[in-house]
Amino acid sequence: MKTEQDREEIIKAINVLLNQAYDSTLDEIFALLKRIDEEEEQDDLKAYDEAKEDIRINGTMSWEEVKKELKKEVV
Repeated sequence: MKTEQDREEIIKAINVLLNQAYDSTLDEIFALLKRIDEEEEQDDLKAYDEAKEDIRINGTMSWEEVKKELKKEVV
């Protein structure tokens, strides 16, 4: 994950390029960004459905179990 400063720098650089782009290029970029957003939303919904199915099949975990799992992943 990027820091806020990194994000701001990237956005500024993108804005410079966008301001120099042809209108047709802007249309293509906009369409691409919308498509990416839609794909990410579909991925999120798929992950949600998979998690619900996993809970249905395997049950749920206690909060203590979740914390133990998270500690294992951090190390």
